[in-house]
Amino acid sequence: MRTDALLRLIAWLSPAFPVGAFAYSHGLEAAIEDKRVTGAADLIAWISDLLEYGPARADAVFFVHAWRATLAEDTQAFADIAQRAAAMRGTGELALEATQQGTSFASAVAKAWPGFDGDPQIYPVAVARAAAQAGIPLPEALGAYLHAFAANMVSAAVRAIPLGQSDGLAAISGLEDAIEAARDAALDRDLDDAGSAASALDILSFRHETQYTRLFRS
Repeated sequence: MRTDALLRLIAWLSPAFPVGAFAYSHGLEAAIEDKRVTGAADLIAWISDLLEYGPARADAVFFVHAWRATLAEDTQAFADIAQRAAAMRGTGELALEATQQGTSFASAVAKAWPGFDGDPQIYPVAVARAAAQAGIPLPEALGAYLHAFAANMVSAAVRAIPLGQSDGLAAISGLEDAIEAARDAALDRDLDDAGSAASALDILSFRHETQYTRLFRS
């Protein structure tokens, strides 16, 4: 990978990039409230399941096909992928999370790196489009995106359980195989295979909408 492409990938998926990721837990706060996630081992299992069966699995497939459609300059295919990705949100909070971050990401990239498309998109689609336009190879871009997803959930757990910093780092380390497996699987999936089967997450996300005490927006 070219050095300039690598630097952009690092910047775009940094926790400091202004997409507001710190405000979202992707349903994890409700899982903690429900005592399903109480420590590092639970956290690794929870995130691993989301990568293999949950919305992250579907988003990885959307990422792959959005990246390829952008590179092929197939605007109709890209629009179809973006529409399907936007529709496939289990709850209002998960839709807000993906829409707000995608809009913020596209806007920030277009302002800081002139020439990039700033039209709002669902988050995985927005990142995939920018990565393809920047010449960032698909495997590296998708792996970094999934790692950022997992790392943001670990960050939420450190604050909400709470979990020690060392345990948080151990969780990130323990998720490397799951991230790599999710990336490799998505690279070979058709667009029609973009789905999830994480009903517990959807139910907990619904509950989170009326949860009395909340740190996060999802």
